[in-house]
Amino acid sequence: MVSTRDNSYTFEKHYRNYFLLIGTSGNSFTQLSSCRGIAFDSNTNTFYITDTNNNRVMSYTLNSTVGTLVAGGNGAGNSSTQLNAPRGLYFDASTNSLIIANYGANNIVRWVLGALNWTLVAGNLNAVAGSGPMEFDGPYDVTLDPMGNVYVADRNNDRIQFFQAGQSNGSTIAGVTGSSGNGPTQLSGPLSVALDSQLNLYVSDTQNNRIQKFSRYN
Repeated sequence: MVSTRDNSYTFEKHYRNYFLLIGTSGNSFTQLSSCRGIAFDSNTNTFYITDTNNNRVMSYTLNSTVGTLVAGGNGAGNSSTQLNAPRGLYFDASTNSLIIANYGANNIVRWVLGALNWTLVAGNLNAVAGSGPMEFDGPYDVTLDPMGNVYVADRNNDRIQFFQAGQSNGSTIAGVTGSSGNGPTQLSGPLSVALDSQLNLYVSDTQNNRIQKFSRYN
């Protein structure tokens, strides 16, 4: 039998605590302001962080305290060179790009690393909120599956929207549009989404204080 102390020792050998930044709010390249999302590129040991209040995405290599601006940084706005209060993000290694939940603009955008602007993935270009199959009201998080399909936590619509790769018309695969609740088919303010290796969907059902699992969408 392994003691608790032995388990703790093993844990400590495998995990170390690294600080990228020491928490002082600001807009320099050594500061962040209300960072909400994080993604990691294991090939380059690079972290990508949504710096929400600065309307930008920053990158940091492991053990670095000085970041690099990779998306946004041109003030809050809805043009293709700006971000508007970005939240969640996903690093797409196949296209060397970031998929960003552009919360304030009510859309999901793709920003290829090294580019000066984004292209639209889902949502609209006019930042207007809505509850239709092509619209969002506060998209908070985004993830992709290996086929390039897109899953979005559409917070204020209390739903998860699914977009087939390359398609702009989504379908609701979890929650009930505009119907907040605590039933097994309902969500209330979902903030985060994740997939496992079997493509089962996990949702942080925030206002219900629970994590919901939804079996693979076919």
